[in-house]
Amino acid sequence: MEFVQGTNLSDIWFGLGEGEIISISRQLAELESKMMSIAFPAGGSLYYAEDLKNAAGSASWPTRPGITLENKRFCVGPDTSLRLWYGRRSQLDLDRGSYESAEAVLIRGAEKELAYLRRFGRPLLPFQRVRREAYKYQEQPPSDHIENLDRYLLIASSLIPRNPALNHFRIRHPDLQPSNVIVSRSPDSNLHVVGLIDWQHTSILPLFLLTGIPQQLQNYDDIGSQSMTRPSLPEKLDELDETQQSGEMELYRRRLVHYHYVKNTEEYNELHYAALTDPMGMLRRRLFCHASDPWEGETLALKVALIQATENWKTLTGGGLPCPVVFDPDDVRETMKLDAEQREGDESLEGCRVMIGFGPEGWMPAEHYEEAMALSKKLKEDGLAAAESEEERAQIAAHWPFDDMDEDEYM
Repeated sequence: MEFVQGTNLSDIWFGLGEGEIISISRQLAELESKMMSIAFPAGGSLYYAEDLKNAAGSASWPTRPGITLENKRFCVGPDTSLRLWYGRRSQLDLDRGSYESAEAVLIRGAEKELAYLRRFGRPLLPFQRVRREAYKYQEQPPSDHIENLDRYLLIASSLIPRNPALNHFRIRHPDLQPSNVIVSRSPDSNLHVVGLIDWQHTSILPLFLLTGIPQQLQNYDDIGSQSMTRPSLPEKLDELDETQQSGEMELYRRRLVHYHYVKNTEEYNELHYAALTDPMGMLRRRLFCHASDPWEGETLALKVALIQATENWKTLTGGGLPCPVVFDPDDVRETMKLDAEQREGDESLEGCRVMIGFGPEGWMPAEHYEEAMALSKKLKEDGLAAAESEEERAQIAAHWPFDDMDEDEYM
C-alpha cells in the first residue's frame, strides 16, 4: 500500500467552480477509459497470484487456482464485491468466481441470496424504516423474495446484450465518489486527480454490468439531467431570497456534475458511453443488482424490475423466445401502486436527509453532528405532535428513520 499526498475531493467538493467541475469530470473520464480499456479473460476480482494461492483452502474460499493474466504475477479469482460476503453470507460455501461467462455472473449473485434465505431467512420489517408504513408495520416473509429470485433465474441468461462488445470483462472503480478521489493543486492552481482509494470490493464484470453514472455524481431524478440539457442558472437569480438562491445553486451544481460526466465520457471513453446509452442497459443492471443485493425485508424493487422486463421483453432480448415469467394483471396493478407509495416515502426521506445534512449512508462531518442530532430530534418531536392517534404516535416513535437501530438481523 502506498501513501497518496493530496486533498480529499470531498473536502472541497461543494466549493468547486464550473471550470473545476469540468476539469475533474474530464480527468475521471480519462482515468476510467484507461481502466476499462483493459480486457480480462474472466470475471471476479484481481489478485496477486501468490496471495490467492496462499489463501486457497480456507473457510468459504475456493481451492482452485485463479485465472492467470499475461503478467503472471496477477490472476482473476473470487469476486470480492460486498454483496457476496455481507454478514452471514460469508459463511456460505458458494461459487463466487472466477466467472468464465457473462451468464455465470448474472446467476451467481441470485444463487447466493437464495442460499442465504433458505439457511438464515426469517420474516423481517423493511430495513428502511420509512418504507414500513406501506406494509402496515408487518414483517415481510423471505418466501416472496425467494419467488422473485426464482423468476429472475428463469430470465437471467436472456439478459446478455446482443452486442458482443458489451460482454467483455472489464474493471472499474466500484464507488467513484468525491470521498474516494485524491486531488492536488499545481503551482498554477489547477486541480489534478492524483489517486483513487477504496478499491477493496472491486469486481471485474462484463461491461454492460459495470457501466453507469456513479451514484454520487448522477442526477437522474431531474428532468433537465435526464434530457442532457446544458445547465444554466435562472435569469433572475438575484431577485430570489437567500434560501431560494442556495437551492438553485445546489441544483445547478448537481446538473453540472451529471452533464459534464456524461459529456466527458462520450468524448474520452467510447466503450463506456456505448454501454451507458444502451436503451435497456439500466433495466439489465437493475435486475442484476436487485437479484444480487442482500435482502432487507422487502422484494418490491426486484419485482418491479421483473414486471418491466416482461413488458419490454422483445426490446430487452430480441424476442427470439417468449418470456418465461408471467404476472397476473391485478398483481401488477397492486405492485405498481405500492411502488408509487414507497417512492413518495423515499422522496420525503431524501428531503429530510438534505435538511439535516447527512450522506446516503448516514455519514456526515463530525463538526456538524450535534447540530444534525438536534434537528433530527426536532423533526421527530414535530412528527409526534402531528400524530392523530396514540397508535400513530407509537408507530412514529418505534420506527423513526433517524434513530439508532440494531442491524444484526439483516446481516
